[in-house]
Amino acid sequence: MLGKMKKVLVANRGEIALRVIRACKDLGLETVAVYSQADEHSLHVKLADEAVCIGPPASKLSYLNIPFVIAAAEVTGADAIHPGYGFLSENAEFARICRDCNITFIGPKPENIALLGDKVSARATAIRAGIQLLPGTLGAVKDLAEAEKEAKKIGYPVILKASAGGGGRGIQVVHSHEKLVSAFDRVRSEAGAAFGNSEVYLEKFCEKPRHVEIQVAADHFGNAIFLGERDCTVQRRHQKLIEEAPCPVITADVRKKMGEAAIALVKEVGYQNVGTVEFLLDSDHKSFYFMEMNTRVQVEHPVTEMVTGVDIVKLQLQIASGHKLPYKQSDIKITGHAMECRINAEDPETFKPSPGKVEGLHVPGGYGVRFDSFLYDQYNVVPHYDSLLGKLITHEENRELCIMKMMRALQELKIGGIKTNGAFYVKVLANKKFKDNQYDTHFLEEFLAKKS
Repeated sequence: MLGKMKKVLVANRGEIALRVIRACKDLGLETVAVYSQADEHSLHVKLADEAVCIGPPASKLSYLNIPFVIAAAEVTGADAIHPGYGFLSENAEFARICRDCNITFIGPKPENIALLGDKVSARATAIRAGIQLLPGTLGAVKDLAEAEKEAKKIGYPVILKASAGGGGRGIQVVHSHEKLVSAFDRVRSEAGAAFGNSEVYLEKFCEKPRHVEIQVAADHFGNAIFLGERDCTVQRRHQKLIEEAPCPVITADVRKKMGEAAIALVKEVGYQNVGTVEFLLDSDHKSFYFMEMNTRVQVEHPVTEMVTGVDIVKLQLQIASGHKLPYKQSDIKITGHAMECRINAEDPETFKPSPGKVEGLHVPGGYGVRFDSFLYDQYNVVPHYDSLLGKLITHEENRELCIMKMMRALQELKIGGIKTNGAFYVKVLANKKFKDNQYDTHFLEEFLAKKS
C-alpha cells in the first residue's frame, strides 16, 4: 500500500503495462490490467492481480474508450489509473474524468496536459518562462495567405507543425513557397484526422540539430528536479529509434542551463508528476531551443534510470500518492553511459510491420543489459497496434563500451517466427559517423539513402 493508493488500473498494453505492473508490485500495490479481445493472452493480463476485457481489437473501441476504462476501474475498486504512454496518457479530458470520479490519475493535472499538449499554448508558456524558441508564429495560422506571409518573414526552410501534434505526425519541412502551397492543406488535413484539431503553426527549420530532452519530476509541494538529459537524435520519419544518456556532445554547463530551463517551465505551470521537456540543440552544441513538453512517462525513460539509479515509474506512483520528492537536485548524479534500441516487429529492410507468432525467443543477458518486453515464446504479435516489441538497453562506463555491449546484445537477441529491426541497429551502430558522434537528426535519412 502506498499512501492513499491501494489498487492501480493500468490503462495500457505491451511493455509499458508490464513496466507499471512491476513497479506497483514492488511498492505493494494491487494491479488491474485492461485488455482488448486481441490481447487476451498478453503477458500484462497474466501478471496483473485482476484483468478486465474492455472491448474489441480496435483501439478506439477499447484502450481509447474512456467510459469502458473508467467502468473497469469502478467494477474492480481501483482507486488509481496509470495511463502509460500513448493511448489516453496525454488526454486532458480523461485526466479530468478520473479526478471527477475520485480516481487518482498517475500523471499531471488535466490543466497541465491541456496547456502543454497544445504546441501553440506550450510555446507561449515557454516564452513566459524565459526559454528561447526558434523563430516562428506564436499562434496557429488561420489560412494559407497568413502562412505565406509568416514564412517569408521567418525565412525558408520552415517547418509546418500541427498544434496538437505528436509522435512524428502532422509535420512537414518546406524549403520554398511552392512547397508550402502544396503542403499546407495536406498537413492541416492530416492534423485534423490524427488529432481532431487541424490548426497548424510555422517554425524556423533548424538545419543540423541534435534532439535532446530533459527528464523532470515535480511533487505537490512545489519541489522539482531534473534527471539529466537524453539524446534522441537517431530518428526515422520523426520517430525516435535509438536513445542514449547522457547526451555525448554537451558540456556540464549546457546540461545545467538546459535543466534549469526545463525546471522554469515546470514552475511556470505548477506541474506535478514526471514529464519530459524537449529541445533542439543547434550545431554549435551550445544553443538550444524549446520544442515541446511530453506530459507522461517516455518510451525511452530506462536510459535515464540506468545512469541515475532512479526508478522513474516508481517515482510517478510516489508523487501521485502525495509523497514529497525523495531526491534533491544535488542527489542526482550521472554515472556511465546508457543506450536504448527500440525493437520493432518490422522488416529491417523495408520497415513494413511483421506481426505473427513468436517461434523461439532468446533474451540477451549479462551485466548492464536490460530487455523491457512483453514477449514470450509462442505469443502471437497482433497487427492492431504499434509494432514495438520491446526496448533493449545497455549500460557501461563510457559510450564506446556501451555501443560494443549493445552490438553484442543485439546479436544475442533472437526472436523467431517474425521479422525485427535488430539487424538494422547492428549496421547503424557500426557506422563511423554514429561511433564518432558526427551526426544530426538527418543521420538515418542519409544512412538509408546510401544503403539504397
